[in-house]
Amino acid sequence: MHEKSVELLNKAIGDELSAVHQYMYFHFHCDDQGYDLLANLFKRTAVEEMIHVEVLAERILFLKGEVKMVVSEEVQNIHDIKEMLEIATKMEEGSARDYNLWANECSANADSASKKIFEDLVADEERHFDQYDTELDNLQKFGDRYLALQSIERSKTSAAGPAAN
Repeated sequence: MHEKSVELLNKAIGDELSAVHQYMYFHFHCDDQGYDLLANLFKRTAVEEMIHVEVLAERILFLKGEVKMVVSEEVQNIHDIKEMLEIATKMEEGSARDYNLWANECSANADSASKKIFEDLVADEERHFDQYDTELDNLQKFGDRYLALQSIERSKTSAAGPAAN
């Protein structure tokens, strides 16, 4: 009955799984470079994307469809912070655009519940975009000093010892 919705929901799962993998990869590398604030932003976003996968899968199962856990894109091996943020903004912008279109398709196929899921996802993806865009702006404004401040914070916390954590 809602084959088109199931197809779109599964496409969204693929995009969200790709985002989880990419953001965790960025998290690991930011953490390794000492950029705790960015590492935590990427990790928090990955967790939110996992929650999106769960919501999408539950809807597919409700519609009696088959959940397809297939990533839509492979992880890009990027270590440069600016490139990471540029990729993240593009990913979030693309997801918001796609989910808006898919919400309209679900509506045209008389599936208002899937439409609402996609509309809610748009709001989350736009918020993620704004977070990454703000970080990109900060990096462009302050350059390496912005990243140095994050490293210094980690050094101060490490030097204070375990009791400070």
